Amino acid sequence: MTDISKITLFSGGHKGTEAEFGKLAEAWQMKEVNISFEGHDAARTRGVRVLSREELQKGDISMEIVSTLMKRNYSRTDKIRKVIQSIFHMVNSGYQVIAVGWIQADKTVKGGTGWGVELAKLFNRPLSVYDQDQKGWFSWEDSQWVESTPVITSETFAGTGTRNLSDDGRQALRDLFIRSFGSAEQK
Repeated sequence: MTDISKITLFSGGHKGTEAEFGKLAEAWQMKEVNISFEGHDAARTRGVRVLSREELQKGDISMEIVSTLMKRNYSRTDKIRKVIQSIFHMVNSGYQVIAVGWIQADKTVKGGTGWGVELAKLFNRPLSVYDQDQKGWFSWEDSQWVESTPVITSETFAGTGTRNLSDDGRQALRDLFIRSFGSAEQK
């Protein structure tokens, strides 16, 4: 079994999936870092790391590139840009990437979660997504989604996903932690 004291969750602390990741990390007594920026209202306050303007800039990318990779348009507002920049820091900090959302027919994942998933693909990171419609886990292997049963194996991992976390999605995350680390009650 992995030494939990050496594991760090990197997330954004948003309500829904990211808040659930944080609650689980806390229950299993692992480190939690929630990447944030000035003016961001997070659901999690444990382990908040507010990025400076210069740090945010390191995650900057053309919105046209984001739109092309995601096969959809995003508004060019300052807030969405900061969210995209902060997602870069989450994925760059956590080696393994785990998300909850909806895999679409074009192989992207719906919403802002999709940008983290695309970065994981670009960075060639181990990537797993729980699809809330299909009620199952999928991993990105050989440029396609394949059914899987993921386990957290890295000392750093990024946890992200939809704000609209279903009960099935919540249970899938809890099962992931149990599968990876055993029962939280043993800690």
